[in-house]
Amino acid sequence: MADSVYYLVGALLVGLVLVGINLMSKVGTARKGNFLSMLAMALIIAFALARTGGFKDIPVWACITATLVLSLIVGARVKMIEMPQAVALLNGLGGLASALTAWVGIERGGSRFSIVSSALAIAVGLVTLSGSLVAAGKLARRLPQRSVRVPLHTPLSFALVLAIAVLVALATNVGPLWLAAASVAFGVLFSVRVGGADMPITISLLNSLSGVAAGIAGIAIGDAVLISVGGIVGASGLLLTQIMCRAMNRSLMHILLGGTPVRSPAPAPAEQPAPEAPGGPPLEEIVHAARDVIIVPGYGMALAQAQEAVKALADAFAGKGARVRFAIHPVAGRMPGHMNVLLCEAGVPYEQLLEMDEINRDFATCDLAVVVGANDTVNPAANTAEGTPIYGMPILDVQSARHAVILNLDRRPGYAGVPNPLYDRPNAVFVEGDARETVLQLVKIILAQAPRSW
Repeated sequence: MADSVYYLVGALLVGLVLVGINLMSKVGTARKGNFLSMLAMALIIAFALARTGGFKDIPVWACITATLVLSLIVGARVKMIEMPQAVALLNGLGGLASALTAWVGIERGGSRFSIVSSALAIAVGLVTLSGSLVAAGKLARRLPQRSVRVPLHTPLSFALVLAIAVLVALATNVGPLWLAAASVAFGVLFSVRVGGADMPITISLLNSLSGVAAGIAGIAIGDAVLISVGGIVGASGLLLTQIMCRAMNRSLMHILLGGTPVRSPAPAPAEQPAPEAPGGPPLEEIVHAARDVIIVPGYGMALAQAQEAVKALADAFAGKGARVRFAIHPVAGRMPGHMNVLLCEAGVPYEQLLEMDEINRDFATCDLAVVVGANDTVNPAANTAEGTPIYGMPILDVQSARHAVILNLDRRPGYAGVPNPLYDRPNAVFVEGDARETVLQLVKIILAQAPRSW
C-alpha cells in the first residue's frame, strides 16, 4: 500500500475517532460514539497491517487472536464495580504496547532522533504501566489504599526523574534496560503515595500518559496516524485531569509531588459519640413529607452493588409525587464518571444526574437529602480540618438540607480517615447497615400504607 493512500485513509479514520468522541459527550449518542470510535480504531489497525504486510504474518495473527479472545473473556467477567481497576489496567497495557513498539525501534537502530524518541516512549510507557498497575492494585484493595511513602520518597523520585532524563539522552550509547528499570521504579513511587480523593485524578493522568507514550512511539517509528491517535488520547486525558483538579480544588503539582493543599498540619477532629436518638422528627414522617429529594450516591453504593435499589428508591419517591435528583461529586467513585455509569446502567435518566456545581445550591431548599454510601464527599470537616487529606476539597452541601438520611455501613471515617460530623447533626438520621438492604428498607417505608419503624 502506498504511503499516500495509508495517510489519506488514516486521516479520515482519525477524523472518525474525533466524531465518535464528540458523540460520546451527549447522553443520547454516547453508545453510537463509542462504537464509531472502536470501529475507526479497528480499521486503523487493519490498514496498518496491510501497509506493513502483517496480514501474511502468522505470529501476528496468533497474537491478535489470543489477545482478542482474552479481552472478550475478561471484559465479559469484569463487574461494573470493578471498572475503575479495569480502566487503570487498560491504561497500563496501552503504555506497555507503546514501550514494546519503541523497544523494537531501538533494536533495529536508526538515526539518533529516532532512537532518543524511542527511549522517551519506553520511559513514558513503562511509567504508565507500573503506575497503572499500582493504581489498579489500590482500587482492587490488593494494595494499601492510603498514601504510602518510603524513606526519602521525594528526593528518590527526583533522582529517578533525573536518571531517566540522562538515560534517554544517552540512548544511543546505553541499552534500554536501565532506562526501563528506572521508569518502572518511578511509576511505582509516583502511584503508591496517591491516596484518598486524588485517585480519580491519577487515573485521568495515567490515561493521558498512555496517549503521550503512543504519540512519542509514533514519532519514533515515523507513523503519523499513531502520532495523531496518541495525541488525541493524551490531550483528552490531560483536559479531564485539569477538570478534575479544578473540581477537587487540587493542584496537579501537589498530586505529582504527593502533597496536599493544606496550610499547616493539625490533628483530625475527634470523633463524637453518636446520639441515642435523632433530634428531629421520626424517620417515617421525614420520608413521607418529602417533596423535593436529592439522592447522594457514593462508593459504598458501588461496593454494595445497590444501584438497582437506589433506582427503586428514586421511583418510590417519584411515585409519591416528589421531585427527585441525584447529586454527583467528581470523585464519588474511584474514577471519573463512575457513579454516572452505575446509575445509568440501573436505568436512572441521565438528566437526573447533576454535577456538584449544578446541584449544591439546591440543598438549602430541598426537603430531604438521602446519602447512600458516601462519606468524604459530604464531610463538612473538609472546610475546617486543616492538615487532613480532605481539607480544602469541595463537598456536596448535604448539611444545608432540611433533613438528611444517611445510609452507610457504619459510623467509621471514610477513605480519607476523617470523622464526619454530619452524622451527629440534629437534622440527620443515621441508618447503619449494608447500603442495598437499608435502601430497600427505605423503599418499603415510602410504599407502606402506614409508617413502619426500622
